[in-house]
Amino acid sequence: MSKSFFRKKSVARILSDIDGGQGDEGHSGGAASGLNRVLGVRDLTFMGIAAVIGAGIFSTIGEAAFHGGPGVSFLFIITAVTCGFSALCYAEFASRIPVSGSAYTYAYASFGELVAWIIGWDLLMEYAIGNIAVAISWSKYFTNLLEGFGIHVPAYLTMDYLSAWRASEALDKLQASGNMAGITDVMQHQALAWNTAPQLGSVRLIADFPALLIVFIITWLVYIGIKETKRATNVMVMLKIGVVIAVIVLGCFYITPENWSPFLPNGFSGVMKGVSGVFFAYIGFDAISTTAEECKNPQRDLPRGMFYSLIICTILYILIALVLTGMVSYKDLQVGDPLAFVFAKVGLTQISYIISVSAVIATASVLLIFQMGQPRIWMSMSRDGLLPKRFSKIHPKYNTPGFATIVTGIVVAVPALFMNLTEVTDLTSIGTLFAFVLVCAGVLIMEDDIEKRPGKFKIPYINSRYVVPGLLIAVLVVFHEAIFELFRYTGDWHTYKDNIPYFLFFMLAIVISVFSFLKRLSLIPVLGLLSCFYLMTELGWVNWLRFLIWLGVGLIIYFSYSYKNSKLNKETETN
Repeated sequence: MSKSFFRKKSVARILSDIDGGQGDEGHSGGAASGLNRVLGVRDLTFMGIAAVIGAGIFSTIGEAAFHGGPGVSFLFIITAVTCGFSALCYAEFASRIPVSGSAYTYAYASFGELVAWIIGWDLLMEYAIGNIAVAISWSKYFTNLLEGFGIHVPAYLTMDYLSAWRASEALDKLQASGNMAGITDVMQHQALAWNTAPQLGSVRLIADFPALLIVFIITWLVYIGIKETKRATNVMVMLKIGVVIAVIVLGCFYITPENWSPFLPNGFSGVMKGVSGVFFAYIGFDAISTTAEECKNPQRDLPRGMFYSLIICTILYILIALVLTGMVSYKDLQVGDPLAFVFAKVGLTQISYIISVSAVIATASVLLIFQMGQPRIWMSMSRDGLLPKRFSKIHPKYNTPGFATIVTGIVVAVPALFMNLTEVTDLTSIGTLFAFVLVCAGVLIMEDDIEKRPGKFKIPYINSRYVVPGLLIAVLVVFHEAIFELFRYTGDWHTYKDNIPYFLFFMLAIVISVFSFLKRLSLIPVLGLLSCFYLMTELGWVNWLRFLIWLGVGLIIYFSYSYKNSKLNKETETN
């Protein structure tokens, strides 16, 4: 029985199914997938940039800089290197298995069905929660932009219920204690939503309707075709890259070098506090890989698109971080719109307005790419029988996974009305990192797969036999005091439980070091696996618990529906 849970779908089988058009509901077969192959290297690069340059550069970079100071630029380098290892693994898989399933399909070929389901279920969370976060972020920029035109949207129509309630409670406590200095503008705005919202009985009607609006528009665009999505993406990317470059160039004239001292005001731990927000900005690689069946030459173009977008975005992020922290003190950057804020701070209010316009466009492009990726994951899982057939139905006119796209729109739009931005950002990051961990591990497993078909891209082999154990020993020596501190229990379980993920990391690092020495594993996938898992440990116990609960729900669905309806299972029963 256990073997059937880990039954694999061979690379040859995956490719033959796609070549024959099998699995696409409503597609006759014989002419490959019903999707349109229209994407080239430039389109994929722009899509990667569209997914990466968005809420991170216009929003979460401010919070990260507040905790890490100017040294937050190191965090972008760390994240880029981590993503670089993962991107290499994605590139090899995309070159070897050029289909739309992304990490889900890669796991089916390397680990087997149960792990494939787990990663597919994880990706559904990653995309849905990520889309919700971006929709909420877009809503904030859009309402601020309307304010610039003198159009006021009632506060209770622009935020989630929980934020308004918490702000009202906090405001009442601060006023009662006489601590008026602790009252912020954001808190007052959120409390205003609570106090002015219409009521239905005892329930206050508070919801983020601009978030609903943008999800509806983007879903419609993704539904009507990949060509339309490509054109819209390219236009938005060119516009926002132009604005970002202009911000960097202009900002250089207002830098005060004293603001860069101290460079690491809160040490390395302060830098790492921004990891969820920063990493959230880098999760575009998975979305690119879901377009494999719509690429003209996926084996050549997907790897290039991933690398080009990663390099461009990393350079822009580092430069923006240095400019922001050079223009104002890092202590002032705990704001939702840091780019607009710093230019208003130095008196350039007109530039601030242009940035607000570009932020609306930038976040819309991120949502467009993520909203395009999720239906293709639904579609791939449906092809294999793990989800109902309707999810793999290709629209006869638009050549898109129509039903899956509509469901994705509903799944994102409804929660976006009511959810909180911080909660969803952290959950998206841990889901993405988990996907990256499995993709890196999958490359290691596929190294010994006799069925592998060399693609046009292959990760260079570097023997990790001595490098990985050596790195582990070096880390234990250099950071031995901090590591020993993790084992010191002070009686405060509420705080101590955040150390549990670190224990898991060290256990994994020891196991991987042993296998690296014995099996001479390839170094790059090993480094990708370990670095991504380490970043997962920085997200805290609460996010791990939420993530495990989500996976638990997914396993219930798998054993109650997907296992029985799997095409591989039905073939086994027939034989």
